[in-house]
Amino acid sequence: MTLPIGQAAAQTAALAYRVADASGTAAAGGATNPAAAGLGGETTTGGAGSFSAMLDRAAAGAIETGHRADAAAASAVSGSGSLTEVTSAVARAELTLQTAIALRDRMVQAYQDIMHIAI
Repeated sequence: MTLPIGQAAAQTAALAYRVADASGTAAAGGATNPAAAGLGGETTTGGAGSFSAMLDRAAAGAIETGHRADAAAASAVSGSGSLTEVTSAVARAELTLQTAIALRDRMVQAYQDIMHIAI
């Protein structure tokens, strides 16, 4: 099923917000939803850089979540971390990775849809 470009972009932005929210970057900005946060905490002035900045923050948050999971696993191996902390950190990292993959797939699909538009 293909979606109109506007709906695909909205779903992509919602997925990117979930990636940022799962990694804690959106929570640091105090945002509770994409509409109130301006898609990740910045104002929506229609500038070309706002979407790319949001994607940059989401990618950085996903990477940070992976680093936290690695650090939790390393601390558990050394004996100073708890199994609960490791399990929750790895689960967050897995969810973040799955969301990032879904986001990538939607962006590729949107690009392919655009390329198939007859001019």
